[in-house]
Amino acid sequence: MASVMEDPTLERHFKGHKDVVSCADFSPNNKQLATGSCDKNLMIWNLTPKARAFRFVGHTDIITGVHFSPNGSLVASSSRDQTVRLWTPSIKGESTVFKAHTASVRSVQFSSDGQRLVTASDDKSVKVWGVERKKFLYSLNRHTNWVRCARFSPDGRLVASCGDDRTVRLWDTSSRQCINIFTDYGGSATFVDFNSSGTCIASSGADNTLKIWDIRTNKLIQHYIVHSAGVNCFSFHPSGNYLISGSSDSTMKILDLLEGRLIYTLHGHKGPVLAVAFSRDGDLFASGGADSQVLMWKTNFDSLNYKVLLSRHRKRVTPDPPPHLMDIYPRSHHRHSAQNGTVEIHPIVADTQSGDPQVVEVGRVLFSTADVRSHDSATSRRDQPISSLGWTHTRPREEEDEDQHERLPGGMTTSREEHSGIPSSLNSTLENIVQQLDILTQTVAVLEERLTLTEDKLRTCLDNQVLLLQQTQQIDGSDQEAEGQSL
Repeated sequence: MASVMEDPTLERHFKGHKDVVSCADFSPNNKQLATGSCDKNLMIWNLTPKARAFRFVGHTDIITGVHFSPNGSLVASSSRDQTVRLWTPSIKGESTVFKAHTASVRSVQFSSDGQRLVTASDDKSVKVWGVERKKFLYSLNRHTNWVRCARFSPDGRLVASCGDDRTVRLWDTSSRQCINIFTDYGGSATFVDFNSSGTCIASSGADNTLKIWDIRTNKLIQHYIVHSAGVNCFSFHPSGNYLISGSSDSTMKILDLLEGRLIYTLHGHKGPVLAVAFSRDGDLFASGGADSQVLMWKTNFDSLNYKVLLSRHRKRVTPDPPPHLMDIYPRSHHRHSAQNGTVEIHPIVADTQSGDPQVVEVGRVLFSTADVRSHDSATSRRDQPISSLGWTHTRPREEEDEDQHERLPGGMTTSREEHSGIPSSLNSTLENIVQQLDILTQTVAVLEERLTLTEDKLRTCLDNQVLLLQQTQQIDGSDQEAEGQSL
């Protein structure tokens, strides 16, 4: 913790989105901020005053997730149009399209080495992709309802996922098996992520809670109930000592994890807060919400060198030691509620010199992967553009109500019957069709995985044959030289 604690301040606000801001991420060099929205556009804001902003056009439905690659050369975005795009964050606006999910894609993230992507989808699966070869690698299928979020551990050995089946699952990327399940949620698990050391995961819920689990002991060590509505998102500070959360109660909360208490309540958004993200060095954080605003805040915490942090992740090749008292405190889990001693911040924008940036619209598809979906028409009813629907704000409901309503982050719902125009008498038949399609999707995923392995083996065989051919040619050449010398 910094020796002198000054309150976080609102530095800038960005206006350019025309609908709900659903996700945000800083570039590794802290010079750009990427945001996605229900207006179907990806915005990249240059943080230098008066610099132009870029609007990337290409998705055909709302954008649900965004993430910069570790070197900042690519930006990944996920969407309800069932695709993931890799963008070049420049004026060219080039993008690569991945198509393999059969329903909305809820989140996307790069691994810390930038070689893989992990995505979560309403088709109840988590998928891992190869970035360099633009290939689907494998699928993780154990969730029994929509998957809201999936994240790599800092060393890439694990994946954490959560969803509407009210569970948080931990996966081993080498064996591709689910190795642990965390439950005890009163509603959907909305977001999950690892702390910077990879020793703990945090998860948020529609039941207004934030929970932190030590994955070495598989124990719940902290449990916060500081919001008055569902928690939609959160972000760890790079030091691992702080966490910021965004909620449908229109506030953001900053928690001191070492002391186990709420220290700040931030106001500034009108409506649910759907996106929060710390910068890589921890000096800044951004927030976005249902009011279409993007706010950038200055923190008062210690900053870290992101390159040093990445190098630490790459050096981790042995299992973690037993938990240490300073890893996270307190060790025994108990509930933390909002306290009267917390600081309430009603911000005023500090930067009054910088106006709204000039926006340049770009977007061009360079490459599209093979679309393996064979029955999109049966699932497309889940994925209509948000602009055509009358969304209403609701509280979390019981699981049977969730089956009849489709929800967005922030508690916004719509009736499936209203959404699709299909009579309720056909719902059971359509549900059976969807179940069969889920089985077909899993079968296709297994076949894709086997084809990928076969392709890799064939490539290895061809490389070996080329090597043998070169060696044979060298031997033949040596024999001919020896015969020439003997003559």
